[in-house]
Amino acid sequence: MDLRVKRFPKVPSLPNPEERLRSLVERAPEAEAWADQMKGRLHPTLTMLYNIRRRLATGAVTAFAVWMFVHVMFGANGMVVYKAKKAEYQSLEKEIDSLKKENQGYTQQIQSLQSDPKTIEKEAREQLHYARPGEVVYVSPAPPPQQRPTNNSARK
Repeated sequence: MDLRVKRFPKVPSLPNPEERLRSLVERAPEAEAWADQMKGRLHPTLTMLYNIRRRLATGAVTAFAVWMFVHVMFGANGMVVYKAKKAEYQSLEKEIDSLKKENQGYTQQIQSLQSDPKTIEKEAREQLHYARPGEVVYVSPAPPPQQRPTNNSARK
């Protein structure tokens, strides 16, 4: 078994600032040539865009306005949904009012059944078929149950 320490490979050192500056100066003509080439390619396109900048801005503002209109009218909380919710709210308000009136009627009926002897007698006569001495109660017979019409396809 060999336990000797081997030499480490040479660690590359960072170039000093002078060398970095020198390499930049050496590559400067290439960068200038590339920049001129790109400027030559992009110049017609940039000139055209500069000349039609007002039309582009007007189109962008128009597209934004149309998008806002559609969003306000048909979005998740738009006018269409708002009108539907408003109609639903009004119908629920009407239903609440009718239920309150019905509840008041039931409350009055309960109070009269608890305190008014004439109402108690009326309910006893109607529902329990009670009668005073000497009175006769006539009860109509229950209607006959309706039979379903039989058809031939049920027999098959």
